[in-house]
Amino acid sequence: MPKKKNQPPPPSPLQVWIMAARPRTLPASIAPVLLGTAIAWYDGVFQLGPALAALAGGVLLQIGANLANDVFDFRKGADTKERLGPMRVTQAGLLTPQQVQTGMWVVFGLAALCGVYLAWVAGWPILVLGAAAIVAAIAYTAGPFPLAYHGLGEVFVILFFGLAALCGTYYVQAGTVSALAWWAAVAIGLLVSSIIVVNNLRDIDTDRKAGKMTLAVRLGPQGTRYEYLALMLGAYAIPVIVWQLGLAPATVLLTWGTSLRAVYLTRLLWAVTGRELNSVLAGTSLLALMYSLLFSIGLIAARLIG
Repeated sequence: MPKKKNQPPPPSPLQVWIMAARPRTLPASIAPVLLGTAIAWYDGVFQLGPALAALAGGVLLQIGANLANDVFDFRKGADTKERLGPMRVTQAGLLTPQQVQTGMWVVFGLAALCGVYLAWVAGWPILVLGAAAIVAAIAYTAGPFPLAYHGLGEVFVILFFGLAALCGTYYVQAGTVSALAWWAAVAIGLLVSSIIVVNNLRDIDTDRKAGKMTLAVRLGPQGTRYEYLALMLGAYAIPVIVWQLGLAPATVLLTWGTSLRAVYLTRLLWAVTGRELNSVLAGTSLLALMYSLLFSIGLIAARLIG
């Protein structure tokens, strides 16, 4: 059969694997490492090697989690032709489930190598944390009790993309975790969790059909929108709290420079449905990175000025 005119060529194998890695989601793993490193620098305990290894490990863990979600959601019937989100390569037939699962293990293996180096630097607790992160990433959509299918997606994200990622980044440089790092980890966890909220709001109908009982399915569309609002309010309250507690300088209020963007995304969340929520999803992911960047700049500026 002759090719149709103007038909785009099929993606190359490299393009397919890049699609599977979902690079637009990666700000969620970069943001906590960036801010954890900035806090370490502010406290005078910054170490370049561990910081870079934490960044590489965090990004690899998220890519591995993305691959796991791709293949296990497909196998559980949550990814169908009715999917409204960005293309999943397994569902689209671009890669076989076995190929994606093999890629997942390769990526997790590379993340484990970063963990071995970090454990050599900071001790055995990092091995435990890394192993828990890999198990949780797989258990998010796989196993006898997949977290995302029981309304625990937001809890997973706050624990691993907030507390574990940021506090772990600080710990491998300082050997301890400061109060500011704990507070900042909660803030980033709330923001990254809001990405999951948008994703689940978009997929309420298909998730319900597949028996994927996310918190969005349980709360309904309106309740999920209020959940997003609550997460945003919590994240923007934390810079004020740490400043008032004397844990951070007033310059961390630079984070409020992204507040108008947060308001815009929240209003847009109330105004659109279905596939249009993909723009809110991408915007929220970028917001988490911008928030982390301004928080970091605030700390660095205060250290340089002071």
